[in-house]
Amino acid sequence: MESYDDLIIKSSVRFRSSYPLVVPISVIVAVLCLCILIGHLVKKSRWLNESTVTVLIGCAIGTIILFWSKGTNSHILRFNEELFFIYLLPPIIFNAGFKVKKKQFFRNFSTIVLFGVFGCFLSSGIIAAGSWLLLPLVGFTGLKTREYFALGAIFSSTDTVSTLQVLNANETPLLYSLVFGEGVVNDATSVVLLKAIQRPDISIADFKSVAQIFADFFYLFSMSTVLGVFVGLLTAYALKKIYFAEHSTDREIALLVLMSYLSYMLAELLNLSGILTVFLCGIIMSHYAYHNVSDHSKVTARHASATMSFIAETFIFLYLGMDVLDIEKWNQSNSSFGTSLGIQIAIILLICLGRAAFVFPISALTNYMNKNYERTHITFKSQIIIWWAGLMRGAVTIALAFNQFTYKGEAGDFVHATLMKDTLIIVLFTTVVLGSITKPLVRLLVPHHELNNESQQNTYIEELNLPLISLKDSTSTNMLRAKNSLTMLIKRPIYTIHDFWRRFDDTYMRPVFGGPPLSGNSLIILS
Repeated sequence: MESYDDLIIKSSVRFRSSYPLVVPISVIVAVLCLCILIGHLVKKSRWLNESTVTVLIGCAIGTIILFWSKGTNSHILRFNEELFFIYLLPPIIFNAGFKVKKKQFFRNFSTIVLFGVFGCFLSSGIIAAGSWLLLPLVGFTGLKTREYFALGAIFSSTDTVSTLQVLNANETPLLYSLVFGEGVVNDATSVVLLKAIQRPDISIADFKSVAQIFADFFYLFSMSTVLGVFVGLLTAYALKKIYFAEHSTDREIALLVLMSYLSYMLAELLNLSGILTVFLCGIIMSHYAYHNVSDHSKVTARHASATMSFIAETFIFLYLGMDVLDIEKWNQSNSSFGTSLGIQIAIILLICLGRAAFVFPISALTNYMNKNYERTHITFKSQIIIWWAGLMRGAVTIALAFNQFTYKGEAGDFVHATLMKDTLIIVLFTTVVLGSITKPLVRLLVPHHELNNESQQNTYIEELNLPLISLKDSTSTNMLRAKNSLTMLIKRPIYTIHDFWRRFDDTYMRPVFGGPPLSGNSLIILS
């Protein structure tokens, strides 16, 4: 039998063995606290925002570590795409769905989908084709056809954090909903698109395989939607039927958090889009499950979701700043300074071109479709802000690049190492340089007096009187109603579909799954 002294020695050895992990985690937590404090202090700055400050702090910490380690290392923890996709991304996307302004989101749903899905496809194609033409001209070769397509999917992923930190959902509801909605849908689209491109049984060279990529994309998109809605409704039903009585807040919040995370993990297990699944799960939970919990749980759920998302975003931007100085990537990449600079300039120009190719035409189409209706049009100044908001690249771009060009965080050859290094530099440049210009640009294009005007223009609620067929009325009356409904559906499909969904939701969904109390104007459910 071991003596007491032997047990003490073994415990001490085990503690010391875990000490190398305790140190970096402690440093990371301390630096995160520093980022939060400094980010708050610069909130009113004309040029800086919280994400830019966090990246700059990451660069400073990376520089200190680089000198401390005598040029062997620049970061505290090793980035892994699994760390991002499994632990950091779910709370960010869930919070986006949980706090989304549903009335504005679904009211502009068609425009958001065109921006997020069609725009992502178009931008991806332009970046892929442009890279295939331009990168060899700057002396960078060695990429396969599939990798050019992957490059397009990676750099078509946007990061709208900097812009959303400036915009206000109450002052510019239309602009905020378009930028926010496109950002989430775009991220989900780019991830699903890259998964389809990476399938080993598809050859990019022939037309049938390209068509198969589109088919796989729509399959993943639709099944991910079904899974997210199902888990959200299941959670809402459970919370409505089960009475937790005392200490309900802990159990209700735990159920919301675990079920949302389960939806994400199930999607990944089934090779679907976890981003889209957990985003829709968040929307469903905020629409139904949120109203089935106690008042204390409502407040706690909002703050807990926002807090986890904020910490995850801060950590990602902090690591980005440190990883740019990763000496291993710089040593493994043997491309010259001119070649790397050419790659970076070419891709940034293609990103700008890809954004412009769909933002302005889709905005013009939306304005044309709404010219006869009392809806706020997307002004040219707003179009510039939407275009600019999508130029920043962030966490999803980095994670997709790690997923495509590295294995367990390490590039296999100098070609992939070069792309990883240049990807980090592009993300750093767009986040710090373009992100710092965002705040003065928005204030220049949308002055304060115009913010109030847009807010007032979007406060009206349009009433559609399209009653469903009633058994109490005569056949001729019902036929007339059906004719009017069909005419309205052709003229104004989004409003008509929304009206029918609202009535279906009030009649069938909310009695089963819960929701806010019914009022005279049921449009309140989408506020």
